[in-house]
Amino acid sequence: MSGARGGAVRTLRVPGRHGYAAEFSPYLPGRLACAAAQHYGIAGCGTLLILDQNESGLRLFRSFDWNDGLFDVTWSENNEHVLVTCSGDGSLQLWDTAKATGPLQVYKEHTQEVYSVDWSQTRGEQLVVSGSWDQTVKLWDPTVGKSLCTFRGHESVIYSTIWSPHIPGCFASASGDQTLRIWDVKSTGVRIVVPAHQAEILSCDWCKYNENLLVTGAVDCSLRGWDLRNVRQPVFELLGHTYAIRRVKFSPFHASVLASCSYDFTVRFWNFSKPDPLLETVEHHTEFTCGLDLSLQSPTQVADCAWDETIKIYDPVCLTMPA
Repeated sequence: MSGARGGAVRTLRVPGRHGYAAEFSPYLPGRLACAAAQHYGIAGCGTLLILDQNESGLRLFRSFDWNDGLFDVTWSENNEHVLVTCSGDGSLQLWDTAKATGPLQVYKEHTQEVYSVDWSQTRGEQLVVSGSWDQTVKLWDPTVGKSLCTFRGHESVIYSTIWSPHIPGCFASASGDQTLRIWDVKSTGVRIVVPAHQAEILSCDWCKYNENLLVTGAVDCSLRGWDLRNVRQPVFELLGHTYAIRRVKFSPFHASVLASCSYDFTVRFWNFSKPDPLLETVEHHTEFTCGLDLSLQSPTQVADCAWDETIKIYDPVCLTMPA
């Protein structure tokens, strides 16, 4: 167990706000966005927090309030100031950090909570995908006021929607119906259905180095790797968390390294290619840990946020040592 001994932990306390998602800016080193909610997201308003790092720690650059809890956030891939959040009232919000007020635009079509939002990473298309408890995924062009199309097929709430970093127009979704699904925007239908766990799946992510590899994290406390060329069996299973896995992220720098955070209050780092895959367990939160991201700029830097009203940026030991 560790408290991230690889360097000082920078902490920002946000009283009365429970963190749901943290995302590093793809443009500005050290800039972080955090989506948060009052009252654990059950009632009250939400806040988008924009943070910057300096020598002394973390400072709040700007914050924006919304009238319902904010559950996820994604940075624009073509404008360093723009982000999209999603909320408990079924809407998505477009914000500009260069402006003190907002949002610039609100997209309200989902009929229940929107739990996931992701901006496409492939050049030539600026598309956002959202996943909702209304069991649908919606595709958006942020410059258009209404959704481009709606994807149906999941039989329970959708917790996670993530674009492929490799294949244009392809995204994955994870659901309470215990499946991972792969979709193609051109066909508006599901390409692959993977019965990935016998439990609700709260998170999924694509490997940055292998277009066929995804990971799922579920309420059964397990992480499973899936090769889309043969989904009958997982290609790896990682065990160690003691409560539901809330979010999982592949490393942008190491092909076989990933990180996960959980309702067991921990963040764990894994190398699925090793016989003993658990690299490190970080225990520095005192509540459900919901948000997690690995920096695109620094190979060692990680951010997380939790329901203990703190956001943390740190360098875990396992990422500061040679693999």
